[in-house]
Amino acid sequence: MSTPPDTVPHSFVENVLGVLTGTFLVSLGLLFLTTSAAVTGGTTGLALLLTYAAGLPFSVVLVVLNVPFFALAAVKMGWGFAARSLLCVVLVSGFAELHHRFVDLADLDPVYAAMAGNLLVGIGLLIVFRHGASLGGFNVVALLAQERLGWRAGHVQMALDVGVVLGALAVVDPANVLVSAVGAALLNLVLALNHRPGRYLGA
Repeated sequence: MSTPPDTVPHSFVENVLGVLTGTFLVSLGLLFLTTSAAVTGGTTGLALLLTYAAGLPFSVVLVVLNVPFFALAAVKMGWGFAARSLLCVVLVSGFAELHHRFVDLADLDPVYAAMAGNLLVGIGLLIVFRHGASLGGFNVVALLAQERLGWRAGHVQMALDVGVVLGALAVVDPANVLVSAVGAALLNLVLALNHRPGRYLGA
Protein backbone atom coordinates (compact mmCIF):
# COMPACT_ATOMS: atom_id res chain seq x y z
CA MET A 1 0.00 0.00 0.00
CA SER A 2 1.42 3.38 -0.95
CA THR A 3 2.17 5.98 1.67
CA PRO A 4 -0.44 8.75 1.69
CA PRO A 5 0.87 12.14 0.63
CA ASP A 6 1.41 14.88 3.20
CA THR A 7 -1.84 16.57 4.10
CA VAL A 8 -2.48 20.04 2.74
CA PRO A 9 -4.53 22.40 4.93
CA HIS A 10 -7.74 23.80 3.51
CA SER A 11 -7.37 27.26 2.03
CA PHE A 12 -9.30 30.21 3.44
CA VAL A 13 -11.74 30.10 0.53
CA GLU A 14 -12.25 26.35 0.98
CA ASN A 15 -12.98 26.86 4.68
CA VAL A 16 -15.46 29.64 3.97
CA LEU A 17 -17.30 27.59 1.34
CA GLY A 18 -17.20 24.50 3.55
CA VAL A 19 -18.65 26.30 6.56
CA LEU A 20 -21.37 27.95 4.44
CA THR A 21 -22.30 24.60 2.87
CA GLY A 22 -22.29 22.73 6.17
CA THR A 23 -24.36 25.27 8.07
CA PHE A 24 -26.82 25.57 5.19
CA LEU A 25 -27.39 21.79 5.21
CA VAL A 26 -27.76 21.73 9.01
CA SER A 27 -30.33 24.53 8.92
CA LEU A 28 -32.26 22.83 6.11
CA GLY A 29 -32.27 19.59 8.09
CA LEU A 30 -33.65 21.47 11.10
CA LEU A 31 -36.47 22.80 8.93
CA PHE A 32 -37.38 19.19 8.08
CA LEU A 33 -37.35 18.32 11.79
CA THR A 34 -39.51 21.23 12.90
CA THR A 35 -41.99 20.47 10.12
CA SER A 36 -42.48 16.96 11.53
CA ALA A 37 -42.32 18.09 15.20
CA ALA A 38 -39.32 15.79 15.60
CA VAL A 39 -36.18 16.42 17.61
CA THR A 40 -32.53 15.58 17.38
CA GLY A 41 -29.67 15.44 19.84
CA GLY A 42 -27.29 18.00 21.29
CA THR A 43 -28.00 21.62 22.09
CA THR A 44 -29.77 21.82 18.74
CA GLY A 45 -32.26 19.25 20.04
CA LEU A 46 -32.59 21.14 23.33
CA ALA A 47 -33.28 24.33 21.41
CA LEU A 48 -35.99 22.57 19.43
CA LEU A 49 -37.56 21.25 22.64
CA LEU A 50 -37.68 24.74 24.17
CA THR A 51 -39.12 26.07 20.93
CA TYR A 52 -41.89 23.47 21.02
CA ALA A 53 -42.57 23.82 24.76
CA ALA A 54 -42.41 27.57 25.23
CA GLY A 55 -42.71 29.00 21.75
CA LEU A 56 -39.34 30.70 22.07
CA PRO A 57 -37.47 31.74 18.88
CA PHE A 58 -35.25 28.84 17.83
CA SER A 59 -32.44 31.05 16.52
CA VAL A 60 -32.13 32.94 19.83
CA VAL A 61 -32.39 29.84 22.03
CA LEU A 62 -29.71 28.02 20.02
CA VAL A 63 -27.17 30.81 20.52
CA VAL A 64 -27.91 31.25 24.25
CA LEU A 65 -27.66 27.52 25.01
CA ASN A 66 -24.27 27.35 23.36
CA VAL A 67 -22.60 30.17 25.31
CA PRO A 68 -21.09 27.89 28.03
CA PHE A 69 -19.81 25.49 25.39
CA PHE A 70 -18.16 28.33 23.48
CA ALA A 71 -16.31 29.24 26.69
CA LEU A 72 -15.17 25.60 27.03
CA ALA A 73 -14.07 25.54 23.41
CA ALA A 74 -12.09 28.74 23.84
CA VAL A 75 -10.21 27.37 26.86
CA LYS A 76 -9.60 23.83 25.60
CA MET A 77 -9.44 24.22 21.81
CA GLY A 78 -8.44 27.83 21.26
CA TRP A 79 -10.19 31.11 20.56
CA GLY A 80 -10.02 30.54 16.82
CA PHE A 81 -12.04 27.34 17.05
CA ALA A 82 -14.53 28.97 19.43
CA ALA A 83 -14.97 31.96 17.12
CA ARG A 84 -15.52 29.72 14.08
CA SER A 85 -18.04 27.66 16.03
CA LEU A 86 -19.92 30.78 17.15
CA LEU A 87 -20.02 31.92 13.54
CA CYS A 88 -21.43 28.53 12.50
CA VAL A 89 -24.24 28.75 15.07
CA VAL A 90 -25.09 32.28 13.91
CA LEU A 91 -25.13 31.08 10.30
CA VAL A 92 -27.42 28.15 11.14
CA SER A 93 -29.77 30.53 12.95
CA GLY A 94 -29.75 32.94 10.02
CA PHE A 95 -30.27 30.25 7.40
CA ALA A 96 -33.12 28.79 9.50
CA GLU A 97 -34.95 32.13 9.35
CA LEU A 98 -34.29 32.31 5.61
CA HIS A 99 -35.75 28.85 4.99
CA HIS A 100 -38.95 29.72 6.85
CA ARG A 101 -39.47 32.60 4.46
CA PHE A 102 -38.90 30.70 1.22
CA VAL A 103 -39.59 26.98 1.83
CA ASP A 104 -42.94 25.33 2.59
CA LEU A 105 -42.81 21.67 3.69
CA ALA A 106 -46.32 21.48 5.15
CA ASP A 107 -47.28 18.31 3.24
CA LEU A 108 -44.08 16.40 3.99
CA ASP A 109 -44.49 12.93 5.49
CA PRO A 110 -43.34 13.20 9.16
CA VAL A 111 -41.30 9.98 9.14
CA TYR A 112 -39.52 10.96 5.94
CA ALA A 113 -38.98 14.47 7.32
CA ALA A 114 -37.40 13.14 10.52
CA MET A 115 -35.08 10.77 8.65
CA ALA A 116 -34.10 13.26 5.95
CA GLY A 117 -33.71 16.05 8.48
CA ASN A 118 -31.30 14.12 10.68
CA LEU A 119 -29.36 12.91 7.64
CA LEU A 120 -28.96 16.49 6.41
CA VAL A 121 -27.87 17.66 9.87
CA GLY A 122 -25.35 14.81 10.08
CA ILE A 123 -23.82 15.59 6.69
CA GLY A 124 -23.74 19.29 7.49
CA LEU A 125 -22.01 18.66 10.83
CA LEU A 126 -19.46 16.43 9.13
CA ILE A 127 -18.58 19.22 6.69
CA VAL A 128 -18.34 21.79 9.50
CA PHE A 129 -16.09 19.50 11.58
CA ARG A 130 -13.76 18.98 8.63
CA HIS A 131 -13.27 22.70 8.27
CA GLY A 132 -12.07 23.25 11.82
CA ALA A 133 -15.30 24.31 13.50
CA SER A 134 -18.39 22.90 15.21
CA LEU A 135 -21.90 23.93 16.17
CA GLY A 136 -20.92 24.28 19.80
CA GLY A 137 -22.74 22.34 22.49
CA PHE A 138 -22.18 18.60 22.56
CA ASN A 139 -20.14 18.89 19.37
CA VAL A 140 -17.38 20.53 21.40
CA VAL A 141 -17.46 17.77 24.01
CA ALA A 142 -17.44 15.07 21.31
CA LEU A 143 -14.54 16.65 19.42
CA LEU A 144 -12.57 17.12 22.65
CA ALA A 145 -13.09 13.45 23.52
CA GLN A 146 -11.86 12.44 20.07
CA GLU A 147 -8.87 14.77 20.15
CA ARG A 148 -7.76 14.09 23.74
CA LEU A 149 -8.95 10.50 24.32
CA GLY A 150 -9.12 9.01 20.83
CA TRP A 151 -12.84 8.24 21.14
CA ARG A 152 -14.94 8.52 18.00
CA ALA A 153 -16.82 11.80 17.96
CA GLY A 154 -19.95 10.11 16.59
CA HIS A 155 -20.06 7.58 19.45
CA VAL A 156 -19.62 10.27 22.09
CA GLN A 157 -22.25 12.43 20.44
CA MET A 158 -24.67 9.51 20.31
CA ALA A 159 -24.28 8.78 24.01
CA LEU A 160 -24.99 12.42 24.90
CA ASP A 161 -27.90 12.63 22.51
CA VAL A 162 -29.76 9.75 24.18
CA GLY A 163 -30.60 11.96 27.15
CA VAL A 164 -31.90 14.75 24.94
CA VAL A 165 -34.14 12.43 22.92
CA LEU A 166 -35.48 10.82 26.10
CA GLY A 167 -36.17 14.28 27.49
CA ALA A 168 -38.36 14.92 24.44
CA LEU A 169 -40.95 12.56 25.99
CA ALA A 170 -42.01 15.45 28.22
CA VAL A 171 -42.76 17.69 25.25
CA VAL A 172 -43.26 15.65 22.08
CA ASP A 173 -45.71 12.85 21.20
CA PRO A 174 -44.14 9.43 22.00
CA ALA A 175 -44.48 8.31 18.38
CA ASN A 176 -42.48 11.34 17.29
CA VAL A 177 -39.88 10.59 19.96
CA LEU A 178 -39.47 7.08 18.59
CA VAL A 179 -39.00 8.40 15.06
CA SER A 180 -36.64 11.06 16.42
CA ALA A 181 -34.54 8.42 18.18
CA VAL A 182 -34.09 6.49 14.94
CA GLY A 183 -33.27 9.72 13.12
CA ALA A 184 -30.72 10.77 15.77
CA ALA A 185 -29.08 7.35 15.48
CA LEU A 186 -28.85 7.90 11.71
CA LEU A 187 -27.24 11.31 12.27
CA ASN A 188 -24.63 9.88 14.62
CA LEU A 189 -23.97 6.93 12.32
CA VAL A 190 -22.95 9.43 9.64
CA LEU A 191 -20.46 10.99 12.07
CA ALA A 192 -19.19 7.69 13.47
CA LEU A 193 -18.48 6.25 10.02
CA ASN A 194 -16.93 9.35 8.51
CA HIS A 195 -15.29 11.34 11.31
CA ARG A 196 -12.83 9.27 13.30
CA PRO A 197 -9.22 9.53 14.47
CA GLY A 198 -6.76 9.07 11.60
CA ARG A 199 -9.43 8.81 8.93
CA TYR A 200 -9.48 12.38 7.73
CA LEU A 201 -6.56 14.76 8.24
CA GLY A 202 -7.66 17.86 6.35
CA ALA A 203 -7.81 20.96 8.50
